[in-house]
Amino acid sequence: MLLYSDYLRAKYGCKVYRIAVDAGFTCPNRDGTKGKGGCLYCNENGSRAAYIEPSNTVRKQLETRIDYLKANKGGKKFIAYFQPFSNTYAPIDILKKNYDQITPFDDIVGLSIGTRPDTVDEEKLSLIASYREKHEVWIEYGLQTMHNRTLKAINRGHTFGDFIRAVELAKNRHIPVCAHVILGLPGETREEMLETAKKIRQMGIEGVKIHVLHVLKGSALEDLYNSGKVRLLGEDEYVDLVCAFLRCLPEDIIVQRLTGQGSREDHIAPEWAFNKNGTIRKIMTKITNHQFPSTKQ
Repeated sequence: MLLYSDYLRAKYGCKVYRIAVDAGFTCPNRDGTKGKGGCLYCNENGSRAAYIEPSNTVRKQLETRIDYLKANKGGKKFIAYFQPFSNTYAPIDILKKNYDQITPFDDIVGLSIGTRPDTVDEEKLSLIASYREKHEVWIEYGLQTMHNRTLKAINRGHTFGDFIRAVELAKNRHIPVCAHVILGLPGETREEMLETAKKIRQMGIEGVKIHVLHVLKGSALEDLYNSGKVRLLGEDEYVDLVCAFLRCLPEDIIVQRLTGQGSREDHIAPEWAFNKNGTIRKIMTKITNHQFPSTKQ
């Protein structure tokens, strides 16, 4: 595997910072098109990055964060990441208006669009592909799992077949795909989670983000957790599972995330998720000790 940070540094010669922005989109399983309430684990913030001020325009969000990263981190190059909810869930003219906000910034070298696989079509992906001329472009599909039973249980509102179709549409336009996966979803066994990894390998997907199931305030998962109906993974259990998951993936896949958590104000459990750097160190150490090929630290 290749860590995303290493991949970007090798390509651009410096650390590249991702800037999450909120363009004000929603999801078809929130607005009533396919359902209400959103995914089981999602709340009204859509896992929005804590520094985002959604009342600002996309351009203002970019300007503010770029200024901060330049002043405080020595940032030189950036990727605009359309993050919360489904960032292809709008008419094509609205999508273009929002994506075009990256063009005035010479130091934005990439565009990454997070969305659901059932909210893309040929026209939208052709638009996204058009930015490849000047930018590093990724589309990030929320897969979470390949198992339709689980997708239904967590109220995703789409099937694994939708994901397969969305990947094919992206590949036809040479847009690299990053698949989001959640480990520890209710009812899934270890073997079923590893089946998802093996399917990602078979499909030739270029990148992956691995998340631990965590509980956010205001999500439907909160009630299930409080009533004892959902068990969350412990840190060591998660580390072991991530390593097993990675061993099922191709050696050249780009790993964009190994774990994550909600904001302090929204996050309920697990508490260990806030030890993000420590958890990643455990994962990398375990991989190295098992002589996992092509691992960069």
